[in-house]
Amino acid sequence: MKLSYLWAAPEINPINGKARSIPVLNVFNVYGRVFFFSWFGFMTAFWAWYTFPPLLTHTIKANLGLSAAQVANSNIVSLCATLLVRFVAGPLCDQFGPRWVFGGLLLVGAIPLGLAPLVHDATGLYVSRFFIGILGGSFVPCMVWSTGFFDKNIVGTANALTGGWGNAGGGITYFIMPAVFDSLVGRGYTPGVAWRLTFIVPLIITILTGISLIALCPDTPTGKWSERHLHAQQNLHTHVVDGGVIENVDSNLVDVPGSIADRVSSKSSGVQDAKEDSKPKPPSHHRNWDHEAACTKEEMLETAQGETVVKPTLKESMRVFLSPQSGFHMFTYFCSFGGELAINSILSSYYVKNFPLLGQTQAANWAAMFGFLNFVTRPMGGVISDLVFNALGRSLWAKKIWIVVCGCLTGCLLVVIGEVNPHDQSTMFGLVALMAVFLEAGNGANFSLIPHVHPHANGVLSGTTGAVGNMGGVVFAIVFRFMDGGTNYAKALWVIGLIHIGLNLVLCWVPPLPRGQIGGH
Repeated sequence: MKLSYLWAAPEINPINGKARSIPVLNVFNVYGRVFFFSWFGFMTAFWAWYTFPPLLTHTIKANLGLSAAQVANSNIVSLCATLLVRFVAGPLCDQFGPRWVFGGLLLVGAIPLGLAPLVHDATGLYVSRFFIGILGGSFVPCMVWSTGFFDKNIVGTANALTGGWGNAGGGITYFIMPAVFDSLVGRGYTPGVAWRLTFIVPLIITILTGISLIALCPDTPTGKWSERHLHAQQNLHTHVVDGGVIENVDSNLVDVPGSIADRVSSKSSGVQDAKEDSKPKPPSHHRNWDHEAACTKEEMLETAQGETVVKPTLKESMRVFLSPQSGFHMFTYFCSFGGELAINSILSSYYVKNFPLLGQTQAANWAAMFGFLNFVTRPMGGVISDLVFNALGRSLWAKKIWIVVCGCLTGCLLVVIGEVNPHDQSTMFGLVALMAVFLEAGNGANFSLIPHVHPHANGVLSGTTGAVGNMGGVVFAIVFRFMDGGTNYAKALWVIGLIHIGLNLVLCWVPPLPRGQIGGH
């Protein structure tokens, strides 16, 4: 680790063009620019997705005449569209590339965001929050895009930073929305008008971010998404790796190493030598990177054959979906991200219930700390994952064990909070912050291991995992909804904690990678 990595041009994998460090402070470098728009785009989406909760408990509830049950119902509804979008977004990323999916979700999600001020009753609130939930699906292209630009040694950190800083949008909304509301009320607007005008701020930023992301960034490090397989083949030829020829799997050719129809080991790739001259040559778009990393022939072949994202098919998608490794990630993310979403929706209300003197704005500010911790905690989960992975000889079991540790510790702390139900502010805020450290680190740890699992179908796995994580938010929101009519937050946290512990322990035996898999090592 060097300080100069924060701005210097990174070393590049010579086959897929992925960076081996993150130029966080250099947006002029293409890797730094993609990194910036990955986290900033998701942060904007998360902020816009959660525009309602900071003002919902008091101002909007009073203005629309809502009950506590209707507020809880709206929290559930807001997660349902996101769940559906994430399931679809994964395969779309593999088909068309994450950049277009990312930008498209931001721009489409801006439409219901702009219409939100027209809400006048509970039904309108449900409809508005459902369609604004489209923005929550942007997490999937965020992860797939980041994975496509950063190599195995650093991808856990990259995904944890983009996801963590993006998730911090949940804290930003709790801080900005009440502040804008208070400012408008101070200027003479009535509360019923002021809360509607607050939506203008996230609307403008969401539209500008979506347009900028599409206009200023590429699909992949090597160029267009549709030509990614040809570039891998060209780079193998450039580096004189005999027997490494691969086909464009989007064509109708079959029996090709690295294709979705026939995944074979790199040892069998030598049979392609005899056919090399008769195969169509890819276009010469090879980039001359200044800092190519040293790779062995085996690593180059594995990268080209096993880690090039391919066009998804129903059969392959189902194979990925039903694998035990996918199940591990889906259910552990069900706990960690699902818990974060549900808790983020009720935290301000929980604080107001236990500490009525805080009021709406102060309670929202304290609730914002839960989201703001993502700036540190989720990246910490990914950084620790990469550190133990590299320190223990590229051990994927180390990454997996770290996920389970985070999940179990989170569950224990949720049980403690639910059992104690603190009425002392220091105790409450301290326990919630400590729980958030492991909850959010678990999110980062999860998407540190995911790029290694089924790397040829990274979008499918990322989308499915993200969707099931969102499903966890729906399930846990229902738990909150039906605990004494949506008011017994402590009991709900206790139940959610037990679910965390149980699922993580039940799934801890699953090997990190499917047997015989090419790529991901």
